[in-house]
Amino acid sequence: MKKYEVLNSKGEPVVLNDHESKIAKYNQQIVNSLGFEVDITTLTTIIKSVVEQKFFQVAPADYLPVRVGEGAWSTKLTTYRAFDVSDDFETGVIQSGANNSRLAEADSGVDSVDVKVVNWAKSVGWSLFDLQQAALAGNWDLVTAKQRARKRNWDLGVQKIAFLGSLSDSSVLGLLTQSNVTSNTALITKTIASMSDTEFEALIQGMLAAYRSNCNYTAYPTHFIIPEADYNGLGVATDENFAMKSKLQRLQEMFALLTRNPNFKILPLAYADKANNTSYVNKNRYTLMNYDSDSVRMDVPVDYTATLANSINNFQFQNVGYGQYTGVKAYREKEMLYFDWS
Repeated sequence: MKKYEVLNSKGEPVVLNDHESKIAKYNQQIVNSLGFEVDITTLTTIIKSVVEQKFFQVAPADYLPVRVGEGAWSTKLTTYRAFDVSDDFETGVIQSGANNSRLAEADSGVDSVDVKVVNWAKSVGWSLFDLQQAALAGNWDLVTAKQRARKRNWDLGVQKIAFLGSLSDSSVLGLLTQSNVTSNTALITKTIASMSDTEFEALIQGMLAAYRSNCNYTAYPTHFIIPEADYNGLGVATDENFAMKSKLQRLQEMFALLTRNPNFKILPLAYADKANNTSYVNKNRYTLMNYDSDSVRMDVPVDYTATLANSINNFQFQNVGYGQYTGVKAYREKEMLYFDWS
């Protein structure tokens, strides 16, 4: 039977490791009771190639920290938070001439935050007819399509969880659905693209001040996430009479300058549009946040993995793709601030 080289998304050949090669060579020698040789070497490489593919339309890691591979097979992940509980600084001032001067104490406290881990698995199957007809045609397109459909289902599902959370499980939250994050409804009351020059300047002056006040002046934001419908209109000039810079450029420069962070990012997000989150937020939601895994994070304890195909009756074949994920948790909720309008 003619062999075809399987390439990954970078155009590089997919190479099996020693363990996979041994399994593939063993399975090549299997002959079922009907006398058909079932060659699954190509199928094995397709499974590995599909796992390497990325089908995300929007990569969650561009918007928030995503930790992959830690806490595999856990039912929950526990994160400890430390707090200073010392008295005011000046209570440490002592009078050296006083008798029996009592020293003030400094101390710290700790609490824990638990995040639920969700198990996910889906199977795909095919029959001997599918395999033999694909082999006769000289390709494995049907099996490849099944594998890629499942991988895409995982990627797009994790993507939606990352931003909106789960409707069926209220403990699995997304970046835009954090229950303890403050929502500011005063500063943004319409699309930024439609604001007048005066309204736009007031917005620039107010957003960072609102964020700093919200977090008690302990952090600066690194990312500003905007509903995509508004972001796409920010190419308009800030001043009709002086059309040198767009509103997007002005926002970018303002945040980079005031946060002293030249890498400050303004990102569009379709999930932040009211039309795309009616069952979750039902608002146009703008998010100013600190991209820091100690501040906010999503975990993927077990990334997408596919088992090798197998059969019980030598006619129907099946394999399973599985993984584990959590929702998003704002560990320092004051370092995130929503701006909402309906």
